[in-house]
Order: sequence, then C-alpha cells, then structure tokens
Amino acid sequence: MTLSTTLLWLLCFAMIYLIFTSFILIRNRFELTPILNENSDDLNNSKVKISVCIPARNEEVNIGRLLDSIVTQKYNHFDVHVLDDQSEDRTFEIVQAYHDQYPDLIHLHRGEKKPSDWLGKPWACQQLGNYAKGQILLFLDADTTLKPNLISSVSAAFTNYDIQMLTVWPEQILGTFWEKCVIPLVYYALVTILPSIYVYRNPRWMPNWAALKLRNSFAAACGQCIAIKNKTYIAMGGHGSVKNRIVEDVELARVLKSNGFNMRMFHGVNSISCRMYLNEKEMFNGFRKNFFTGFNHSLILFIIAAVIHLIVFILPYLTLFYSLTTGYGALFYLSIGSIGLVLLHRLILALWFKWNPIYAFTHPLGVLWFQRLGLVSLMDLILGKKKEWKGRTL
Repeated sequence: MTLSTTLLWLLCFAMIYLIFTSFILIRNRFELTPILNENSDDLNNSKVKISVCIPARNEEVNIGRLLDSIVTQKYNHFDVHVLDDQSEDRTFEIVQAYHDQYPDLIHLHRGEKKPSDWLGKPWACQQLGNYAKGQILLFLDADTTLKPNLISSVSAAFTNYDIQMLTVWPEQILGTFWEKCVIPLVYYALVTILPSIYVYRNPRWMPNWAALKLRNSFAAACGQCIAIKNKTYIAMGGHGSVKNRIVEDVELARVLKSNGFNMRMFHGVNSISCRMYLNEKEMFNGFRKNFFTGFNHSLILFIIAAVIHLIVFILPYLTLFYSLTTGYGALFYLSIGSIGLVLLHRLILALWFKWNPIYAFTHPLGVLWFQRLGLVSLMDLILGKKKEWKGRTL
C-alpha cells in the first residue's frame, strides 16, 4: 500500500468520525439545556431548603467573589456551609468576615484531619454533607460565581424533572492565551462524544437489558456544580462511596446511577461561571493530576484516544500540505473537509459558551497541548510518580 493510499484511508476515517460527532454535537445543542428556568422566580418562596456546600482549601483569591454572588440570590430558603480545609492562606479569615455579616446565612466550619484512605476533596465534601441539613445539597467549587437566578433554577429543575441529582457545566471564563486554546477542548469532547440526554434517560434504540448493563457508561458530572437530594446522598453513602477517587464527580454520578437513581446534566450559560485556572502552569498541573484517571486507568483506551486525536485533528493539516505538493486531489478535498468540520464544531461551541470564535483556529494547538500532557502522564504512570495538588499528595 502506498503512502498516499494509507493517508487516504486515514482521512476517510477522520471524516467518518467527524460526521458522526457532528450529529452528537447538533443533538446536544438542543438537548443539553440551560439550568436557567424562565419560571424559576415562581419558586422563590418554595419550602424546599437548599444547603450550599463549598469546600475551600487555599481559596483566598476566589472565595469572596463566590460568597458575594451567593448573598444576592433570589431564592429565599437556603443556607451556606463553607468548610475551610486546613488552608494555609487567608481563606478562613475571609469567610469568617462574611459569617459575621450574615450569621444566619453563612456557616463556617474547620475541616478535620484527612483520614489516610480518603482524598482531600471527597473528605471535605463528606464533612459538608454531614453539617448541611437542607433537603437538597448544592456542592460548588470555590472558583465559581453565580448569577442571582442559579439557586432558584436548581430548585426548579428538581421540580420539573424526575431526578435525584443534577450537574451543571458552567460558562468557563478564559483569560490567558493557553486557557483559550485548551479549556474549550474539554467541552468539545463532552458535547461531541456523549449524547447528554442519555445521562437522564436510556437510549430508546437500545434494548432494556443492554441499557441496564451500560447505564454507568452514560454517567457524567462536573464537580464545579452538583446538586443532590439529601436523602439520596445518604442512601448512596455520600462522598464516602468515592472517597479515594480522583475524578470524584464522575464516580459519584456512576454510583448514583448504579443505585437506580436518576440525574440530568445542564449547561450554565447565564447562570454560573468558573475560572478554572489562572495560567498555563497551573492548568497543566491541574489536568495532570487526573488525566490518566479520566480514561478509567486503561492504558489501551488512553493510547487509542491519543492516536484518534492525532489522526482526526492533526493529520489533515499535514495531508493538506502533502496534497499541495503532490497534486493528489482526493487528499486535498478530504483534508479541507476535515479541517472545515472541526472549525464548524468549534465555532458552534464558541457561540454557545460565549468564547472568542477566533480561537476556534487554535484547535490543533490545544490537541498538541493535550498530547504533551498525555506523554507526561504516561511517564508519571511508568515511573510511579506521585502527584500533588494544593500541597497534598494524591
């Protein structure tokens, strides 16, 4: 088989992949609905109490902004629990000032020493779950910011759907160049691979026995914003069921679904935003701590995903140049088609999540950034290197 023929077959695979994921993206654009509910203001006087739970470790930069956005919420029946997880900065003092100003609304707790068989965030969340008494527990990361309708919209979602848990993918605030190149690829993977409606209900085309067996395969969650009924949380063992899991949000969704409960995903444009990382180094270390875990510790799946990304997102640029030098028309058109579809996907995503559309053209840079991250993660695995996050070894 000649080089040109091999490249032609690889590009055919890329086109088939992109056409298939195009259908998933279009479907998600309609079915991954906003958490914002037009009738949520009607629930402002709801008797359903919501306890907002915020784990905070070294969050002096973020925690004030989040609490400012919480005290302006339109919902009337909620309280806030912040757990200072043995911070080494001014987190405790900042939250204490808010507690002094809003003593009936904001409650501050000192985190207990982490048991050796727990990871930090699940342990902090479990303590918060023990303190909170609301009928719904709303777990938020400290780097999120809420619009005034968020809590009322969460209450409305539980009223409108037969669910025991929900998760919201926030509107990501992107500052630096590398944030704008990399962070959108996380959402790109989500909305082009997973039909979000299957997190909520079984695929109608799938036999019941198969749907039951594969139920956990359609579990996904974003730990930046998760709400769960308190009774359900207790029944499934709380965060104790995922106490040693680095990707605790996805694992929590899997435990919930394996226990026969139901959940739904939403997007948070105009309701909740998040600035995940402030620079490239912080972003690299943040993804590095759980990148391999995201592939369920499967080396084969990890390698397959890397190869597919190179074929689909990088190869078309190389074959475009090759086709111009060789005059091979089929390669040229397949290369242009593949690049065009990816750009279309990214432009749809940019308009959806309010990102600068010019960064759709940096998609190959983002893919190569993740390839580098993958190689480093693979070396961490081979060398048995421990990862650290916020001063703790994972």
